[in-house]
Amino acid sequence: MENENVKRPTIKDVAKIAGVSVATVSRIINGLDGYSEETRLNVMKTVNELGYRRNAVAAHLKIKETHAIGVLMPRIDTGFYTEILNGIEDAAHKNNYSVIICNTGNSGIRTMEYLNVLCERQVDGIIVCSMSPTEDFDKEILETRIPSILVSTLSYRCALPYVRVDDYQASYAAASYLIKNGHKKVAMLSGPLSDPIAGIQRINGYKQALIDNQLDINENIIKYSKFNFEAGKLAMRELLEEHDKFTAIFAACDTLAVAALSVAYENGISIPDDISVIGYDNTKEASMCIPPLTTLAQPLSEMGKKAFNMIIKK
Repeated sequence: MENENVKRPTIKDVAKIAGVSVATVSRIINGLDGYSEETRLNVMKTVNELGYRRNAVAAHLKIKETHAIGVLMPRIDTGFYTEILNGIEDAAHKNNYSVIICNTGNSGIRTMEYLNVLCERQVDGIIVCSMSPTEDFDKEILETRIPSILVSTLSYRCALPYVRVDDYQASYAAASYLIKNGHKKVAMLSGPLSDPIAGIQRINGYKQALIDNQLDINENIIKYSKFNFEAGKLAMRELLEEHDKFTAIFAACDTLAVAALSVAYENGISIPDDISVIGYDNTKEASMCIPPLTTLAQPLSEMGKKAFNMIIKK
């Protein structure tokens, strides 16, 4: 009789001992290609030595027809992710697919763990939303050989298809809108400089709009933070403490813009009478806050639908 207290070996254990990726082990035990005969023999030797048995659920799934896709995204704490996910699920439901949502946590700390789960579940596709640019799991995603699409991000290392807006041009348009409405001192609540995908591109678009309109770039009224509410409030307070004059703020996302409105209210600053604020995304928060936020729209739901349809075509 099998001892139920003994931990069964996992596909991750096999990969670690064999010195290959989980994706490679998955391909070998499922009879797919993409590896050498030497690698196959090494993996199968490890499988036999460990006594590994395939996941009971995965073993009964059809390799290319599970009618399920996995979605990897950070913690859903803003309307940004909700809108994208709604688009994905609407398109999936229309095509009789189920969606497995994996919360990768802050900075993608659980990404590899969930990628392993999706490999074992033999999903038909993977959609990755707002992948952290500081991680290299894009290579691992490519190795799975599962059709994958990036949403609101891109990879500079791997040839992964993606769906995203042009952040540079969008930020340029937002800053230009404020300038054309008579503002000469436009501050910015930005994402982090360490983010080459959304952070730097939005900063550069804002700065170029100032340059093209013969306006000075004042670093004192540019505040770099994270894309969340508390970070936005802190950045807005720092902006007000600088005492540098500005009449408008371009916030790099709606969450930062709403944070700016909150701090303005705390300080008796009237929006838009005293300061004009424009956000970026057009999430539900933008219309729910008081006063309603002027914002540059990203077609978030449509981006989710497009990503799913690209998976189906692949």
